[in-house]
Amino acid sequence: MKILAIVILLGVLAAGGWAAWMWYGMTQPYQDFAAGGIFVDVPHGVSRRYVAYLLKQNGVIRSKLAFEIYARRHPKRTLQAGEYFFDHAMTGREVFWKMANGQVYEQPFTVREGETMFDIARELQEGKFMPAADFVYAAGDPSLIRDFAPGAQTLEGFLFPATYELPRHPAASELTAQMVHKFKEEWKRIASSAADGQTGECDHRQRLQEVTLASLVERETPKKEERPLVAGVFENRLQKGMRLQCDPTVIYGMERLGKYNGTLTGKDLSFDSPYNTYEHGGLPPGPIGNPGETSLLAAVHPAQTNYLYFVANTQGGHFFGATLEEHNKNVVKYHRLLAGLPADPPPPPPPPPSAKKRHGKASPHANKQHRGKAR
Repeated sequence: MKILAIVILLGVLAAGGWAAWMWYGMTQPYQDFAAGGIFVDVPHGVSRRYVAYLLKQNGVIRSKLAFEIYARRHPKRTLQAGEYFFDHAMTGREVFWKMANGQVYEQPFTVREGETMFDIARELQEGKFMPAADFVYAAGDPSLIRDFAPGAQTLEGFLFPATYELPRHPAASELTAQMVHKFKEEWKRIASSAADGQTGECDHRQRLQEVTLASLVERETPKKEERPLVAGVFENRLQKGMRLQCDPTVIYGMERLGKYNGTLTGKDLSFDSPYNTYEHGGLPPGPIGNPGETSLLAAVHPAQTNYLYFVANTQGGHFFGATLEEHNKNVVKYHRLLAGLPADPPPPPPPPPSAKKRHGKASPHANKQHRGKAR
């Protein structure tokens, strides 16, 4: 009996020591990785045991067994797949709940209004998210937008400008899907604001035209209050059969072929491209960038004016004109501003007082001279 009691006591002590070790392994902070932190990528569909193995192998937890047992005590909580970043000591419990809540590593990436898919691709590569070619390839597949605008040739125009939270190495196809989903959400809200309530029901061709028009408006002016006016100018020109003569469309056509060097010249205005609105009537074949909410609203609700022209005012905005004569005057204003002069010339000086006013009566001799010079 005495031996049995000793054995039982030893068993209790061992169990207590084991439990204490397990408790210690899950409740005390642990860090056995480089000071700069470490990433742990948890694949989809792996077991709790494998997750514990990954964490232990990378020095994130103290005890693989303690973590696995703790995880099994919470069968309704799934350890979410994804990439996790650990940069400071954490307890095993904190690690578990971080992963159970899916607090994966993400970085903000902002798509600015008006950027093209080539701009976005370049910035993704600069941010070390993915090669630019991967994004361009994914954005070149219009299948994601086919239900909305079957005539779209690429996803250009439908990659909605916003800030996205991305993992270190997102899949290009998943990112474009996220951007298009965001566009569709915004469009539904914008369409519901249409005055006639019918924009959401317009045909697919009209949708593509509105997004294309919005992309031109976005690239033409940074001033949000001007965008309905610019949209109205383009609508008026289209209705009259006038060419849009929009410089950004020429630039975009050149960019697609790698021919744009940052400066648009007079020669470039005859560049052979379907996007060249100096050479071709109507809208270009598709958007030339990704418009934001304000430009989309402007395309849906263009201002009702008689303006047919606009020219820069050197302050980010434009002068608008209804006739070619007005436009030419505005062009003169633009050149005066470029030269550092006021937009409008000073008024002419008043005429000198007449001789009659100076002397109290007219000079016959002066009048005679004046008559002799008349033509």
